[in-house]
Amino acid sequence: MQAAARTFFSSPTFAVAGASSNTAKFGHKIFAWYLVRSLPAIPLNPGCSSITVGQTSHNTVASPSQLPDPHATSLSVITPPAVTRELLREAKAAGVRAVWLQPGSFGDEEWEFAVKEWPGAAVGGFGDGTRGGEGWCVLVDGDRAMKEAGREGKL
Repeated sequence: MQAAARTFFSSPTFAVAGASSNTAKFGHKIFAWYLVRSLPAIPLNPGCSSITVGQTSHNTVASPSQLPDPHATSLSVITPPAVTRELLREAKAAGVRAVWLQPGSFGDEEWEFAVKEWPGAAVGGFGDGTRGGEGWCVLVDGDRAMKEAGREGKL
């Protein structure tokens, strides 16, 4: 899993599926995590045209196919499993480079699909290396994985 996390952070761009303006939601917290580290991130949310983090509004895209360059994008997924299932199919068809399935965003079917379709580039679950009690999470494991990938975000 550590190798997959390094692959994930080798992408030049990131997208956050489930990004939200609601500060209580993990989609907001994870999108903000990327912004705080000055990583280029795009919020993906089909339910609204923009989200706000701090005082800044960010235009959203509705699906992975609308990402400017899916082949150069790693996708963080913070959606319910039923949404994740279709999202992963769309991401694969669009050519998304790697995926990170946050705790609670997937069940066995979604995880098996991710591992099959992104061999060596799917992060999630309880594989070796996570420090979190709920499985691989960008908020817990992201800084270390990013550093191991040779990418330094600004804090």
